Amino acid sequence: MRRKTTIRKNRERRELTVERTVAMPAKLAWEGWTEPEHIIRWWGPKRWTTTVYEMDVKPGGVWRYSLKSDDSSGEEAYCRAVYEEVEAPRKLVYTDSFADRDWNIVSDSEMFTTVLFEEEIGGTRISIVTRFATGEELDNAEAMGMIEGFTDAYDRLEDYLETLMGGSMNNVISKDGTKIAYQKQGNGPALILVSSAAADHRDAAQLAEHLTAHFTVYNYDRRGRGQSTDTAPYSVEREVEDIEALIEAAGSQASLFGSSSGAVLALEAANLLGDRVAKLYLYEPPFIINDSRKPVPADYVQQLQARTEAGKRSEAVEYFASEALGIPDEFIGYMKADPSWNKMEALSHTLAYDGMIMGTTQSGQPLPTDRWAVNVPTLIMTGENSEPLFHDAARALAELLPKAVMHTLAGQDHSAVIMAPEVLAKTVVDFER
Repeated sequence: MRRKTTIRKNRERRELTVERTVAMPAKLAWEGWTEPEHIIRWWGPKRWTTTVYEMDVKPGGVWRYSLKSDDSSGEEAYCRAVYEEVEAPRKLVYTDSFADRDWNIVSDSEMFTTVLFEEEIGGTRISIVTRFATGEELDNAEAMGMIEGFTDAYDRLEDYLETLMGGSMNNVISKDGTKIAYQKQGNGPALILVSSAAADHRDAAQLAEHLTAHFTVYNYDRRGRGQSTDTAPYSVEREVEDIEALIEAAGSQASLFGSSSGAVLALEAANLLGDRVAKLYLYEPPFIINDSRKPVPADYVQQLQARTEAGKRSEAVEYFASEALGIPDEFIGYMKADPSWNKMEALSHTLAYDGMIMGTTQSGQPLPTDRWAVNVPTLIMTGENSEPLFHDAARALAELLPKAVMHTLAGQDHSAVIMAPEVLAKTVVDFER
């Protein structure tokens, strides 16, 4: 289900704006727009082929390209653009013109173009703002099909970039209309992987691969992440409805694997969906139930939301790392230098979701005894080298769930989903037997 393309025409300013929100991070959308090997795959209307002769994306740099019709007419247009502003991955400004075969500019064909990439909940809003020298040129461009051409290009961009985000994915529609994207692989009973905070389906790709010999694995993007869309307002119940939609796609019943806060979401799903959840595999739910670590602030979710609404994505991630993960300030600078920080920024608007899922379970108080009525076989796993809070949390949860057992993974810590997926997969398979 494609997003709506928004068209705004300002005759006084001689501007045409063609805008769409696409379900992908701004960084990926930017790469698709500024790298020749990508742009030849989608730029231009449907049934036209783009050839790039030069693309030097810097102020003063030149972009030379042609568009050729795929039909029998063989119609071809040559274009030459000069970049004026380049602010990766947020803004491009260039002057685009038609040219002859020798790259001489055709008079009165200049189009002053600004492309804005603005991350928001569920993806990136891309705005193509084209300003013309005269109102007549604006009218002519519209009459020649410029709006339809940009709309086609958006469609092609989404199709192409989806292939870069992990290949072909299936979709289910949750009760509130949100599109939930997932990959399905393997054979055996259905197992849905529920990711942790600041993660999408790509983080569990290796774990999914190791599980495919024993399960039909459904590895999905939680709402607001990756190729899944989002619908406001957020609630934990809506995320459970997303899992319910996946269970329906799997054939009415599935087991759930969740890590960190994703383990708590899986637990919530089992509580609300009853026997539609066959088994639970929970890796290190991050409950803080004693003084083993300082509690998360009472206004943690509100603080995250304030930063997100102000567009301060890096600050939101920093707050999450400090308050939810307990990472000392002196180490956060090193984290920012790692490429994973940019990915967390792209998903930062969903960090508050995980805070709502955790609720008051990170307050330093014992777990509530009446929150989860879960009576399915449950494996609660911890890493041998993980902080004491995870072991304390696992024991406390095991005492509340009648069919829960605990297992410690030798030599592992909280990063086992990424660093030791084969160990986790073997533990899950052994419990299944």
